[in-house]
Amino acid sequence: MYLGIHADRKATISEIAGFYGISRNHLVKVVHDLASHGYIHTHRGKGGGMFLARPACEINIGNVVRHAEPNFHMVECFNPQTRHCPIFAMCNLKGMLNDALGEFLAVLDRYTLEDLLKRPGGMGLPQFMEAGAGRATTQGR
Repeated sequence: MYLGIHADRKATISEIAGFYGISRNHLVKVVHDLASHGYIHTHRGKGGGMFLARPACEINIGNVVRHAEPNFHMVECFNPQTRHCPIFAMCNLKGMLNDALGEFLAVLDRYTLEDLLKRPGGMGLPQFMEAGAGRATTQGR
């Protein structure tokens, strides 16, 4: 979202970590993953940074979530290697959870990064962030 709002320039890991108040080390891993899946481009060294690899309207949220979560094993029986449940054959829960997961991803598939950057009838996320209202604080931690 930060890169979508600042699409006119490169952003750094330190800048984004500072804005959201998150771990720089964790963000390095996230950036590497997003770059390896072609969502962002990164440049190292002086003048380096990152930016979106394609327009926000072409980045599907459902696909990003699928890349971020290699599996959705909510319960043991979703994973064939760990499936040891004695009621697996007659359990209806796995089917319900699988249906719910399908619906969850189907909803996310209807949205793009561009959709996340706008808010009908009010201050849009870009203006909110530029005003500093979304800036995380370290007070009280």
